Amino acid sequence: MEAIRHPEQLCAKVEHAHQLVSRKWVSLIIHTLMEEPKRFGEIHGYIPDLSKRVLNERLKDMEQEGILIRNVITSRPIRTEYSLTRKGVELGRALQALEDWAEKWL
Repeated sequence: MEAIRHPEQLCAKVEHAHQLVSRKWVSLIIHTLMEEPKRFGEIHGYIPDLSKRVLNERLKDMEQEGILIRNVITSRPIRTEYSLTRKGVELGRALQALEDWAEKWL
């Protein structure tokens, strides 16, 4: 049985989602991670106009939101990879619809 949604709860969730994806670079970072996990430098290579400082901030924010996970690989050389969680993949699929729209209309 589905819970009844109160309009104020729905509005708060939708507003939070809009605030999240409207932060500059978030949707492009998600786009780069849709295929496979990537290291920091690889993500930066896909989005060269994004400063390393801002990329680091966005990755931390997205990790706190549960959209991606940071995985430290301890085999030599030690490296860190970022990958989308299930929540992040579903958001990426939703953003794909926007990408399709942009391709068609912009």
